[in-house]
Amino acid sequence: MAVALGVLVAIAFGSGDFLGGRATMSATTPGVLVVSQCCAVAGAVVVALAVGAHVATADLVYGVFAGVVNVIGLALLYRGLATGAMSVVAPITAVVASLIPVAWGFANGERPSLLVLVGVVLETGASALVAAGPEHTPRETVVEGAVTAVLAGCALGTSLVLYAQTSPASGFWPVLTARMTAAALVVAFVWWLRRSREVPLPSGRARLLAVGAGVLDVTAASVLLLALRNGLIVVVAPVAALGPGFTVLLAWILLGERLSVPQRVGLAIALCGLVLVSGG
Repeated sequence: MAVALGVLVAIAFGSGDFLGGRATMSATTPGVLVVSQCCAVAGAVVVALAVGAHVATADLVYGVFAGVVNVIGLALLYRGLATGAMSVVAPITAVVASLIPVAWGFANGERPSLLVLVGVVLETGASALVAAGPEHTPRETVVEGAVTAVLAGCALGTSLVLYAQTSPASGFWPVLTARMTAAALVVAFVWWLRRSREVPLPSGRARLLAVGAGVLDVTAASVLLLALRNGLIVVVAPVAALGPGFTVLLAWILLGERLSVPQRVGLAIALCGLVLVSGG
């Protein structure tokens, strides 16, 4: 079940990143984050109240810190997606974001079966191959996007580790506190920016894209919490990290970004790794 939930997380995260990146192409990153995170808070409130829970203070604290690093990661990721090639930024973010929780899991004694471990290695390697970049991408674009992607991956990977520390009894309240914290930070940052310059909120199509990104973001976070509570973090993290593969596919289908041979091979290997993890 954890693997299936991880796939859903990947789809939601990948699609949300695509929408967020597209929104920042015609609007400011802070403005897009305000809209997306406020929508995410609204969705998290509905889910948390509908499910109910017995929440400990520690769970709320983990949620707060997860929200801080998550919004930093999203800001870096959206910026990278807007200024660099999507098929470079998204997969590199995935590799780094998956390695951090995998290392954490092994350090804390998680030991999956050999079959699952092989699948995890394949998935991580597949993300690296997809990160080779599309054909005819300027070197400067690749380098700039890669640096941003590494920083984004570190932040997002840390948020996943923090979510994994929450107790099942807390329900979805850690997601709510995370999204409330993220929204508060973004609003405060935009207020500070507006003291020196105009920071318009997205309008029209960009606003719709930002709303969609927020809805998918809170959906992915909620399903991720379920996945982490039903499986090992060393298994869930690489599966969830395949999300950028969906970003790449959407960029290829909708934006016409060309995929190189290594990227195509990487996507095929990712599917093989997913089969092994599911079978293990």
